[in-house]
Amino acid sequence: MKLASLFSGGKDSTFAIYKARSNGHVISCLVTVFPRSEESHLLHHPNISMTRLQADLMGIPQITMRAGSDKTETELDELRNALDVAKKRFGIEGVVHGGIRSVFQKKNFEAVCSSLGLAVVAPLWNVDEASYLRELVASGFCFVITSVTSEGLDGSWLGKEITMQDVEKLIAISTKFGSNASFEGGEAETFVIRCPVFSGNIKITKSSKTWDGYRGRFEITEAGLEEQC
Repeated sequence: MKLASLFSGGKDSTFAIYKARSNGHVISCLVTVFPRSEESHLLHHPNISMTRLQADLMGIPQITMRAGSDKTETELDELRNALDVAKKRFGIEGVVHGGIRSVFQKKNFEAVCSSLGLAVVAPLWNVDEASYLRELVASGFCFVITSVTSEGLDGSWLGKEITMQDVEKLIAISTKFGSNASFEGGEAETFVIRCPVFSGNIKITKSSKTWDGYRGRFEITEAGLEEQC
């Protein structure tokens, strides 16, 4: 099937592309809606503007729109508009997203797609989080943590490239504090800098961190592309 990817630049939406391609689907375009507020329950916010670099590395055209308000209804309208453009421009038949546990996101994405006659592909839905994280890193996905908002995660995780050793630490933290190891509950956000669906790597050259003792963000202020090693 020809699919559009609901793309945020994080590990889940990128891995969903990898899985969809492995299952024989074609990713015709990326659809990225920039939320107005970082408190959005529907859309990913941190470093969303840097997704253009990832789109370049995948060689996939990207459709971007900006939500006019932080209301979920407005965000859904913009998403519907973007998918309508994707359907007319690229002839997509469905949409792939990286949702794992959020019923709120899943229902809203399905409603929008249904209104446009588009199928929904969710290759990560209900995966075991621990197994998923291990598979993610073992498959060659390298990502950094761009925000944390959860007990057990401190400022030292911001900007950190996650290794298999870190995965085991995250699984242990989630077990201890009752959080979601894959961050589906908003515990953290991520940004992929290297993976099998990229033709090269993203090199972060300038960044900044903020940490208030409980939550924090890693802002990528400058980044470029480099050839894969």
